[in-house]
Amino acid sequence: MSRRAWALAALLLGAARGVAHAQIFFGARPNPTFTLGPLFVRASVTPRLGGIPVDVMFSIVVPPTVSAAAIEQDLYLLWPGDIVADRTLGATDPALEKDVAARGFTVIGGGRLELTTRDMFRTGGRAPREPVPGGAPFVTFVREGGALGLTSPAAWIRIPWNPRFANRVNLIDLRLETRGLIKPKPGTWFEHTFWGPRYRLVLSFDEVRHRAVFPMYFQHRDQVVKLAEDPAQLIINFADADHLKIDELAPASARRQLSETQERTDTVSLFLDRSEGLQPQALTVQFGYFTGLQSWAPILIPALFFALGNGAGVLVRSVTERLRKRWAGRVHIGPMAEEAPPRTTGVLLDPDTLRRIVPGATTHAEVLQLCGSHVEELSRLTSPDRRTLVYRGRRVVPRRRRALAWLATVEHWDAEEHEVDIELERDVVRDVQARVRRTRLDAPEPA
Repeated sequence: MSRRAWALAALLLGAARGVAHAQIFFGARPNPTFTLGPLFVRASVTPRLGGIPVDVMFSIVVPPTVSAAAIEQDLYLLWPGDIVADRTLGATDPALEKDVAARGFTVIGGGRLELTTRDMFRTGGRAPREPVPGGAPFVTFVREGGALGLTSPAAWIRIPWNPRFANRVNLIDLRLETRGLIKPKPGTWFEHTFWGPRYRLVLSFDEVRHRAVFPMYFQHRDQVVKLAEDPAQLIINFADADHLKIDELAPASARRQLSETQERTDTVSLFLDRSEGLQPQALTVQFGYFTGLQSWAPILIPALFFALGNGAGVLVRSVTERLRKRWAGRVHIGPMAEEAPPRTTGVLLDPDTLRRIVPGATTHAEVLQLCGSHVEELSRLTSPDRRTLVYRGRRVVPRRRRALAWLATVEHWDAEEHEVDIELERDVVRDVQARVRRTRLDAPEPA
């Protein structure tokens, strides 16, 4: 039977989620006749994160048919996680450390925790905390070996009996400083920069699938203390609510509201369902704290992309234009220079066309028909019968230096500036003058 039980435990642990933090109470003797209620497990989160303080507050409900002396016994709390000892209360209980080691666990730490009580029904102001001398000793342990290797740490806490516990009006408060309760959620650098890092906090009750917790629970399963009919809650208080962003909240029955007693604090809570047997219940919150700049991210990011898009367009055009002007005269793509057609602009009149213009015979209309209508016309107010038609054109020819197929470097460009002046008198050609200026250029067009 023992082998079958441990095989079943291994299957349960293999199917468990890896980030559940739980609590489960045990009595010192089997089949406790008392219950716990009300019960509040409250975690307090601040933007600094780090170690998270947790208060486990409860009262002991003694049945009417049982005397308080009959239930007098120590309580035990099993916490699946690492906790920090209160150095002002001294070292742990050696007997507790020895007992845990005898059960097959490896003790890696220990100490004592603050344990207080408070009268819930006191009138005339808030009741002060009354410390329990010596606090609550605990040991932190792991389990080594096995098929899955070393486990993460868990804590076994002994809550020593105090006569005040038997009075139901006293609320017992066990304060823990926890480690690893908050897990960072993976994200990209873009999400961390503009939206801030995200974290996940899981607070649960009666969750025993932790690999170090289940063997301890299995050895004490007949000593589990059940919940009373009084309210039981898991509570997480988030300070600085003005800079808090909660992305995910589970289960659906969890409630988020402003704290009734603390300023700028959001409270997320979950009522525990009292049921027979072991019923794991978890409160999961995915959250993050953001800065003032990150709160403007939905507006700033689109504006930034808009500005960068327009700025990049101007920059690309400017760089492209500079490169074009710089390299246009250095590289030539096309057939060989002697076969490549020259680059021409304006109107270039060849000698044959000019010979067909006869002074004293060719009219204005015939000049336009031969040379085209793209012409400059000069006239003088003092000589209304006389005017001059000016045709200008430009021809640029590359002279190659090296060639590889159609790709070649250009040594220089030969440029010819053509200008033809045709003087008219009473719409008849009087004189024709042609001028050609030849120059050498580094680029086909002046920069």
